[in-house]
Amino acid sequence: MIDQSPPFVPVAGIRLGTTAAGIRYRDRRDLVVIELAAGSTCAAVFTRNQFCAAPVVVARDHLSRQQPSYLLINSGNANAGTGKEGMQSAIESCRSLAALCGCSEDRVLPFSTGVIGEALPLERLVAALPDALGSLDENGWLHASRAIMTTDTVPKLFSRRIEFQDGCFTVTGMAKGSGMIRPDMATMLAYVATDLALDSRLLDQSLQQAVEPSFNSITVDGDTSTNDACVLVATGKSGCEPVRDPQSEVYGLFCDAVESVCMDLALAIVRDGEGATKLVSVRVEDALSSAEARTVAFTIAHSPLVKTALFASDPNWGRILAAIGRAGVPDLEIDRVELWLGDVCVVSGGGRADGYTEAAGQAVMDKQEILIRVVLGRGVAFATVYTCDLSNEYVRINAEYRS
Repeated sequence: MIDQSPPFVPVAGIRLGTTAAGIRYRDRRDLVVIELAAGSTCAAVFTRNQFCAAPVVVARDHLSRQQPSYLLINSGNANAGTGKEGMQSAIESCRSLAALCGCSEDRVLPFSTGVIGEALPLERLVAALPDALGSLDENGWLHASRAIMTTDTVPKLFSRRIEFQDGCFTVTGMAKGSGMIRPDMATMLAYVATDLALDSRLLDQSLQQAVEPSFNSITVDGDTSTNDACVLVATGKSGCEPVRDPQSEVYGLFCDAVESVCMDLALAIVRDGEGATKLVSVRVEDALSSAEARTVAFTIAHSPLVKTALFASDPNWGRILAAIGRAGVPDLEIDRVELWLGDVCVVSGGGRADGYTEAAGQAVMDKQEILIRVVLGRGVAFATVYTCDLSNEYVRINAEYRS
């Protein structure tokens, strides 16, 4: 068997513990506790779905009051659409962990992922907490990245080790996500940590910059989840001087490292899209604004007809052209639009490009990684989003998810 365990670098001041609580899955880890060193700072972004899950509501509230000491994550049950009972379960899970650790309950942030609309088996979760705490380990990242998986087929875990004149620091992140993936977060959980010392303001600024080109630029199926969250933690245990100046070299290096890890995690989610066989980049150029470019790109990326053609490796460029045309771009001059598959120009001047052949388009579509490039001819703005094909396996996985 090929070892698919991703390499990682532990982060000083972070310990992770896992256990099998039997929340939904049998004989596998499904509960994670992450311990943050005293003095750590934290920033987070959450789903924009208005039907957000109970743990999202509780985590937002707790983070607004205190810097956390522990993150509590369960897979197999989303604790979403569960009303007052679900809210109480999220609160009680925090209260139970806090009692074991000797901290206030608002220093625990809860996270859940899995089936929506089913009551969280709180007794099983609480009973498993001592075992999770007993396994806390600086090297627990790989077990944790596997424990948070639902329909994922591989763990998603990446690190960067950055050296600069006055020292070095680490950024390590893990994520889960495979289906119900659409921007404004997705059905994904992501946890990124560094051993640098930064205040929550700089941490939040870095996270906001990192999620836009990464997690907020991916889509598998156009569905925004109820449970999405991305957390960035700084423990301050690197031995480097605290970062206070947003114009400093080290802060720039840090932001680049966070964005790089987030991008790796985001692309890993798309590659692992339920039943996916292709990674597809959709780049729209020469738009009037980046918002316009993103709208066109997502219209293409969300089209079931485009996505099924990608699965079939069919250079059916008419489907892409139709998506561009219905993206709502005002006063679009179709004679100025160009469509490219990889380095092959397919459409120019309002119709099939001179010299385009089906064989050339087929050669691009046969690849596992494909670039769809659209030139609108309206301005200088651009945007790139990342998606995958839509396969028979996607339908099977989602049809059988609750069975």
